[in-house]
Amino acid sequence: MKRRSLPLQALRAFEAAGRLGRMTAAAEELCVTHGAVSRQVQHLEDVLGLALFSGPRTRPHLTEAGRALLPALTSALDQIESAIQAVTRAEDDVLDVSCLSTLLMRWLIPRLHRFHGLYPGVDLRLRALDQQEDTRNGRFDVAIMVDETSRLISTRQKADILFPEWLGPVATPELSSRHLVAPGDLPADRQLQTKTRPNAWAMWSTAAGFTLAPPSGAVFEHYYYTLEAATAGLGYCIAPWHLVMSEIQSGTLMAPFGFAESGYSYLVKRRSPSNAKIDRFCAWLASEVAAMPLPEPCFAPVDATES
Repeated sequence: MKRRSLPLQALRAFEAAGRLGRMTAAAEELCVTHGAVSRQVQHLEDVLGLALFSGPRTRPHLTEAGRALLPALTSALDQIESAIQAVTRAEDDVLDVSCLSTLLMRWLIPRLHRFHGLYPGVDLRLRALDQQEDTRNGRFDVAIMVDETSRLISTRQKADILFPEWLGPVATPELSSRHLVAPGDLPADRQLQTKTRPNAWAMWSTAAGFTLAPPSGAVFEHYYYTLEAATAGLGYCIAPWHLVMSEIQSGTLMAPFGFAESGYSYLVKRRSPSNAKIDRFCAWLASEVAAMPLPEPCFAPVDATES
């Protein structure tokens, strides 16, 4: 089939219907009638000589051919949309930045006044990025995310490494001064937990070379709440250094046993193709990271066999 003879409207109608699961939903998205979507899908089936849907008209199901075609078609339309956005917005002053929510609130936003001071004409539009959200559709200029695989995936995802993650237990000065000689002195019922990162204590103890009993402290819905609870003196929290370094430097929180690298890395993914405003923002991010102090290394326990 020649490229110019591709039934683009029919392909678009099928993609919407297959992705949404209903002709009516596809019609609403495309701002056409249910009958128009049905006719376009029928036209595509006639052109291909294949049935793409089966079952009743009210609840059609993709056939094997439909299931094979849909993912590639969705990906192609996403790429077209991204390319159009890149062309139409290449010269404007709007920069869409997606960022993990706690990182956005506790690391990025407190620094943005410096970026605005350097580039007052750039209008930053911030969006909290869910940890599991797929960024392949490219509906952003810059996305700041975390590599949770303990492997460097920057080449595969076309992303730059921003900084490695350091983890350590933090608490108020009052709690930190309660005769904590070794990590085993941390009471399990005061070890705060987070639903979005239930393995934080185990990750830190493994990275630091300690063995800890499973935590049994209060469980919070989001990391941001857990950090707030630790700041309020409710217990000890395993925290990434970049989220608490200001509080530690000011003395609001203390890290009695230092920090250890978790193996995770924070990444910056750029929209493709890049442009001048994206390059400026990423260069500014790199300068902010370069100015960050390193944390105190992890507490080293005294070997009991030493005399």
